[in-house]
Amino acid sequence: MEKPTAAADADPRRLLGGFIRAQRQMANLSLRQLSALTDVSNPYLSQVERGLHEPSVRVLKSIADALNVSAETLFEQAGLISSTEKPDEEATEGAIRADQRLTESQRRALLSVYRSYVEANTEQTL
Repeated sequence: MEKPTAAADADPRRLLGGFIRAQRQMANLSLRQLSALTDVSNPYLSQVERGLHEPSVRVLKSIADALNVSAETLFEQAGLISSTEKPDEEATEGAIRADQRLTESQRRALLSVYRSYVEANTEQTL
């Protein structure tokens, strides 16, 4: 079996797939559950997670909605848009998603409130 090269590790499809897998696992969802939530087949999602397919914008949006991740974050991971999110913002959202002491509904509520404050403050500075 060949060892993956650094170039293979940097493949945008693999990076996106790894990000989606990590988010799915943090949400405690199986591939089948994610498939049901997104209306995307289980085998296709598996191939996306392994970096074998580049999902469409529609599929990315469905995955983002199901995982309670902003579509922009997935679009950035897929290389469809450039990163405009500040590292602090990304770290804060990641910490909220990773905190196992919170229920899923509490995480969603916190993320929603956090994003609304960030958006309001961003609009004020423009």
